[in-house]
Amino acid sequence: MDFPDLDRFDQTILKVLSGDGRISIADLARRIGLSKSPTQARLRRLEKDGFITGYRALIDPIRLGLDHVAFVEVRLKDTREKALAEFNAAVRMLGEIEQAHMIASNFDYLLKIRAQSMSQYRAVLAEKISTLPHVASTSTFVAMEAVKETGMQGPL
Repeated sequence: MDFPDLDRFDQTILKVLSGDGRISIADLARRIGLSKSPTQARLRRLEKDGFITGYRALIDPIRLGLDHVAFVEVRLKDTREKALAEFNAAVRMLGEIEQAHMIASNFDYLLKIRAQSMSQYRAVLAEKISTLPHVASTSTFVAMEAVKETGMQGPL
């Protein structure tokens, strides 16, 4: 793919960091074929320009006992801009919601929920998700197995 703001060095930096966010500047420079100073300058620019939005540890939710995954379709009573903003703000406050996407379909949002068990999920659904602003109805789909779960390693 063509990214006009990114040359091949920038694209390689993003690709390498998406696989190893803890790589040293020296190793990154070696991998992309530049010296340390220009590599560090490019990295700072990619951060400043918002291509790199942060660094975080990828934590295995299964090791933490969060192996129950449910996808929830949410239909709202009201889809005017104010209602959407209120729903979005409330969703951002719930730690059990791993992902939330506005969908162009016969429902409005698709949420990915992680819990320790079905009973914990049912409590989250009843006490948190169903009480979010403007929720009219929900439908749950339980995942049996994660076949692929990765961050963006993208088209670069």
